[in-house]
Amino acid sequence: MSSNAPVIAAVDGSEHSLVALQWARGAALRHGAELLIAHVLPDHAQLYAGRRASLHDARQPDEFADPVGDWVRGVLGEGPTLPDGVRYESLEGSVPEALRVIGSGALMLVMGSRGRGGFASLLLGSSSRAVASTAPCPVVVVPHAERNAAATASEESAGRVVLGLHAAETPDDVLSFAFAEAAVRGTTVQVVSAYAVPPAPALVIDRPFEVIPPEGLADEGDGVPAEREMLRSQTERLAPLRTRYPDVPVEQAAVPGDAAGRLVDASRSAALVVVGRHHPRRTAMSLQIGSVAHAVLHHAHGPVAIVPTLKDDV
Repeated sequence: MSSNAPVIAAVDGSEHSLVALQWARGAALRHGAELLIAHVLPDHAQLYAGRRASLHDARQPDEFADPVGDWVRGVLGEGPTLPDGVRYESLEGSVPEALRVIGSGALMLVMGSRGRGGFASLLLGSSSRAVASTAPCPVVVVPHAERNAAATASEESAGRVVLGLHAAETPDDVLSFAFAEAAVRGTTVQVVSAYAVPPAPALVIDRPFEVIPPEGLADEGDGVPAEREMLRSQTERLAPLRTRYPDVPVEQAAVPGDAAGRLVDASRSAALVVVGRHHPRRTAMSLQIGSVAHAVLHHAHGPVAIVPTLKDDV
């Protein structure tokens, strides 16, 4: 990833995209990156531009009015110009394809969970889902106000970057993104993995969420064998990241069954939940992102980053 890669905020003038714009602006400041605000023009504006170009009618204005551009300038409070380090682009094409193209080489692409045209009852809009499934860069989906849960400082994941880790499958790019985010925020990475357990009558449902520091993994410690094996697998995967980011504290947690529920719970207080984009069948435009990422994206109460394998998905 280029050191001058921008943070992209995808906006459409809705209140949902305003929340995403504010989140993206904070991310750009933390990373010292340019903020690129992108708006995919509506169909009628694209049709106007195509008709004018084909007819070569000089009497028509050069550009169709773009009220979203005016909205962006008003939101940022800079009058007719944009602040230094911020630029705005209007795009043509379908929303997923236009953002996929502009997202190549971006540090991340930030968008709201629903757009202007979404039904109020939907937790995730079709555009957000499609972009998260196909973009060549990490996509951060910021939930709308109805889903955003207020957190208390005492919660286990409060202010942390929570990483959903499948020790055998999650690409290194996902781990790197999570640690980089924790580093610029000056916070902890909390790593959550799931381990399989056979069904048993004595199985305790809703076991309390536990986080374990590295020194808690001694052979004589407590814990079921599958849990301890998962924690050791985590430790092996995390070792290079601990070396690269020595100042980032790490907490490890292994939970029975499916990690998605724990990640959704953690999203109530986490600064960011990070999961990898796993395509069961590797195709360039697959809309499948993996069961855990799918569940977290649809039900999380806070921002979620869906991170592809960057070297394969560009």
